[in-house]
Amino acid sequence: MSGTPENAIVVEGLTRRFGAFTAVDSVSFEIGRGEIFGFLGPNGSGKSTVIRMLCGLLAPSAGQAWLDGINVVKSPEAIKERIGYTSQKFSLYEDLTVDENIRFFGRIYGLSGAQLNSRRDAVMGMVGIEPYSSRLAGRLSGGWKQRLAVACALLHEPKIVFLDEPTAGIDPVARRDLWDLLFRMSSAGTTLFVTTHYMDEAERCTHVGYIHMSRLIVCGYPHELKEMPEVTPNGHRRLEIVCEESRRALEFLRTVPGVADATLFGQSIHCLLLDSLTDEEVVSELKSRDFGFQEMREIAPSLEDVFVMLTRKRAMPEPVKG
Repeated sequence: MSGTPENAIVVEGLTRRFGAFTAVDSVSFEIGRGEIFGFLGPNGSGKSTVIRMLCGLLAPSAGQAWLDGINVVKSPEAIKERIGYTSQKFSLYEDLTVDENIRFFGRIYGLSGAQLNSRRDAVMGMVGIEPYSSRLAGRLSGGWKQRLAVACALLHEPKIVFLDEPTAGIDPVARRDLWDLLFRMSSAGTTLFVTTHYMDEAERCTHVGYIHMSRLIVCGYPHELKEMPEVTPNGHRRLEIVCEESRRALEFLRTVPGVADATLFGQSIHCLLLDSLTDEEVVSELKSRDFGFQEMREIAPSLEDVFVMLTRKRAMPEPVKG
């Protein structure tokens, strides 16, 4: 791999060690221009370390990375004018107004005069925050704080924007509004690198990577990941079961031979079953007990199913060779 015109980000064998501890282990992936790349993984899996290396804030122990065709390892300062970044924790000045924050960060990016005024108006219009221009940043709601952070990150017209859990701690309406903004940015050609713990947000990304215990387990388009044979093994199928007493039904299903996996999704149960266990047998077992069985249907795997199955497979011990 190398920096190529069609890719905004190319990562090849990126590794970071802290003494004897390997925080990121040989991570490789590519992100096309204008894509929304969802980067997922448990806390401590290496997500933030990857971002710090890609932003030129942390030198890798091994490997290479290119952002907008520039080698991050060789020219870390050169990429900073091409990227924007918003952290999970609100990091702007709460005792400044929205307008003052935007103008302050604009000057940091080297903007002034008519150019600063033009970019100020453009980013305020893009995120819809103009009505709050004179409000102190500390008095904004969580959703509007994130919009302000995005506005400041876009002032210098970066081609790539990193968003570290941008919707953490904000309400569902604000989450949807922020994602509408991300879709508009993507459509305009901005490449977005988004970390999130929300599976519904991962489903909205054009490309998804999942890192676990320092290694990238899987990376690809959501529909491709769901079709991987490891997710729904040969001889298995996935069902959604709805019962009034879903928790009790879940506990029971986990004891039934032929049920390989069962998990609650809201008020329904998602099951991975062997084909040898028929639908009729499952329904009969549930109806014979006081679970309030309502319906059952076959379903495709979700991205959560993908990550759970691959994580469990990775955690399984290697077979002992005799």
